[in-house]
Amino acid sequence: MATEHGIALGSMTGTGRHGRISVDDLREAVIAAGGRFNLVSKASSPSSSNGNNADDSQVPATPVARRLATELGINLLDCRRTGRHQRVSKADVEVAAHQRNSAINGSASTASAVGESTSAPASSAPSPQPLSAMRQTIAKRLQDSKREAPHFRACIEVEIDRLLALRKQLNNARNDANISVNDCLIKATAMALAAVPAVNIQFDGSQITPMPHADIAVAVALEDGLITPIVSRAETKGLVEISNEMRDLATRAKIGKLKPQEFQGGSFSISNLGMFGVSQFDAIINPPQAAILAVGVGERQLRPDGDSGVRQATVMTLTLSSDHRVIDGAIAAKFLQQLKSFIDQPATMLG
Repeated sequence: MATEHGIALGSMTGTGRHGRISVDDLREAVIAAGGRFNLVSKASSPSSSNGNNADDSQVPATPVARRLATELGINLLDCRRTGRHQRVSKADVEVAAHQRNSAINGSASTASAVGESTSAPASSAPSPQPLSAMRQTIAKRLQDSKREAPHFRACIEVEIDRLLALRKQLNNARNDANISVNDCLIKATAMALAAVPAVNIQFDGSQITPMPHADIAVAVALEDGLITPIVSRAETKGLVEISNEMRDLATRAKIGKLKPQEFQGGSFSISNLGMFGVSQFDAIINPPQAAILAVGVGERQLRPDGDSGVRQATVMTLTLSSDHRVIDGAIAAKFLQQLKSFIDQPATMLG
């Protein structure tokens, strides 16, 4: 499963027995980065237009999800399981239905294209493909941002062992909790933005608009690009609420059901590539925002402990890209210091 999802096992910390990496660890790593985790093998994936006829009565699922699956003709074995205790949720069934319909439509288009080309001469030369409307929009926005905004980067390393421990404790204590590391970073970032409001702004090239709340856009990968659903007023929400909202936004983003106000605007962005084993990267600012945080993988490292000792710690590199027209280096550094303080003492995020 790690190979299929491109996850570097050496960069992960297992929570299973004897520190082993479990399926749940993989699933949470993928979901934390906004990806899609499928427990089903490729042979029984929903890409088959004929469907899966295997017995799914033993698949753990919510009553609503099981009823919806029956109505849509979806086999629960073809669904990912993102609900509490790895149960199939209603959103999981909707995603599986969307994937099946897309696969059927794609197969029909391919068959039609093959039929139309049978009389044409064979050609080994690849044919150019035009950019989709989504890719054209992404290309223009990022090109304009890169050209107009003088990006500068500031990096900081944070130890996340205490955050991981708090996350595990909350997930074990609450039946409705399925908190990811990314959810914790959203909350910590929101609180840092509240502490350093000079970063929590929008800028149109001539005017600065201070934002009253931390409306954090989180990059979610789609098949033909990416989208940034927004967790609004994140500084006012708890970790469980952020987790549930982010899961709902990511699911609806993948099936094209987001409302414009749920992915346009925002005051700050987070892009996480840690699930792919990326240790550090630079992200391009998402206008009209003035900054974006790039999140790398948490890696086990040896750290000094006292005068002569060493200890192990899980270390993550955070890279802040800022628009130097409106955010100076000292402001960016202050923001990263605040963010690090919340991650170092994650209990402060529960207040």
